[in-house]
Amino acid sequence: MADDTSIFIGASRKPDDSYQRAENLLLQYGNRHGLVTGATGTGKTVSLQILAEGFSNAGVPVFCADIKGDLSGIAMMGTPQDFLVKRAEQVKLDPYDFQQFPVIFWDLFGEQGHPIRATVSEMGPLLLSRLMNLSEAQEGIMNIAFRIADEEGLLLLDLKDLQALLANIAERAEEIGARYGNVTKPSVGAIQRTLLVLEQQGATNFFGEPALRIADIMRTTRDGRGAISVLAADKLMMNPRLYATFLLWLMSELFE
Repeated sequence: MADDTSIFIGASRKPDDSYQRAENLLLQYGNRHGLVTGATGTGKTVSLQILAEGFSNAGVPVFCADIKGDLSGIAMMGTPQDFLVKRAEQVKLDPYDFQQFPVIFWDLFGEQGHPIRATVSEMGPLLLSRLMNLSEAQEGIMNIAFRIADEEGLLLLDLKDLQALLANIAERAEEIGARYGNVTKPSVGAIQRTLLVLEQQGATNFFGEPALRIADIMRTTRDGRGAISVLAADKLMMNPRLYATFLLWLMSELFE
């Protein structure tokens, strides 16, 4: 069974489908990549719930994305069901008890959880350019925009700030082009139109203050359990570019 150094994740079976042994994930290998696969109804979501619960009990904060809405069930204590009790006996899970876990709900759109926000400055020109699928020339203008904002002490908090800065750059295109290289009004206009598309996709809810701090999702409770941060991704998955950029930004913040 699991102990302080491992998480119980199930049991393996012999060819005759009888119990063979318990299978545990050693915590020291918990940072390795893993893939959970299987047909519908084979327990992929339950596997993720078990991992999240195991890490939480070990004092490790967890961040997970919930597309179907069923991962969030770990926030409430379950009730005994005959088929669950039978399954626990089959895999020799003892003790078999129910727990309520410390869960924090997050949502980039602020509808099903705490809103997740990041400032335009924190996102940076590279990730923004990737999010907006800019051309090489347009990405160069985006880098120039951030350089000007830094030199002139301009705050870039939300998309409105970036729109205003780009409008200013278009007006000063000749002056700025002489300092940093060719800056054309059509290229600036193309970036502004792309920003409008982002706004229509709900990106305005993501950019702004207060910005998410990594400490907000790296929490532990008073009893030593790790908080489980659940990101509502049912709507977010319909905006794959915003979804991917957010995850890339989150990973870059973690590594920094």
